[in-house]
Amino acid sequence: MPTPAVPTPAPPLPPPAHAAPLPPAAPGPDGTRLLAGVPFAATPGVRPLELDLYLPPGEGPHPVALFLHGGGWRLGSRHSGGPAFPGRTLFERAAAAGIAVASADYRLTGEAVWPAQLSDAKAAVRWLRARAGELGIDPDRVAAWGESAGGHLAELLGLVDDPALEGDVGVTGPSSAVVAVAAWYAPSDVAAVAVDTGADPADATTREARLLGAAPSAVPERAAQASPVTHVRPGAPPFLLLHGRADRLVPCVQSERLAAALSAAGGDVGLHTYDAAGHMWLGAPETAADALDRTVAFLRARLPVG
Repeated sequence: MPTPAVPTPAPPLPPPAHAAPLPPAAPGPDGTRLLAGVPFAATPGVRPLELDLYLPPGEGPHPVALFLHGGGWRLGSRHSGGPAFPGRTLFERAAAAGIAVASADYRLTGEAVWPAQLSDAKAAVRWLRARAGELGIDPDRVAAWGESAGGHLAELLGLVDDPALEGDVGVTGPSSAVVAVAAWYAPSDVAAVAVDTGADPADATTREARLLGAAPSAVPERAAQASPVTHVRPGAPPFLLLHGRADRLVPCVQSERLAAALSAAGGDVGLHTYDAAGHMWLGAPETAADALDRTVAFLRARLPVG
């Protein structure tokens, strides 16, 4: 009788991409440094999510802002800070001013629907804290910053304190809380964007509907859950909201509504609007430089730079 074959043991799985050693930093302008394409979360069946970390001159530890790109949750990548800032200029200028910037990707709505995008943003914060010593950043000085859809996610990072929305992507354990939030022309009340723009809230093809997986009017509880204004609470971190009054894609009332709610809750919130500026600061090119200056000053004040 033949001897039964002994099963060959399966090879051990490699460690997740977000646990890999860090790449070497490349030199940038004004003494800044860049760690490009660093995985911060990986789950089976999903591409590793990556960030680019722009470090200020010097050893640190540096304060850090997690930057989240716009694109209606459908488009965009960590490489873009908006059309007013070509290439890496947005991130390099902030880093030269002493604020490290981690520009992160997140799953788009063609890949996953809400709350995957928030789960990914929270995973990025947790990874930054878990690897802070290696990265030269301060785990106690982590802010969120974003434009448009990314501003929406940045606002949620500052407001959501719900274990059901924490997610289990990437590193778990460290806090995903942030100590300050800067948001540019963000949709802060997802349930009301269609009404504010004069569109049909039952339209299942809008950006908000693609985020939610259904028209906002069909899933009102989910739309409310995805809206930063729903999560306003006492004790929220300081907020800076910047918005153009000529914005027709995400009307300025979205930021005004959030600012009013934060103020009513006793929060520290600054709202600055630009009369001639449209979405992405279009129509008023001088606005973009002012917005960046205000944001850097806000971050430097809230994340003291040594």
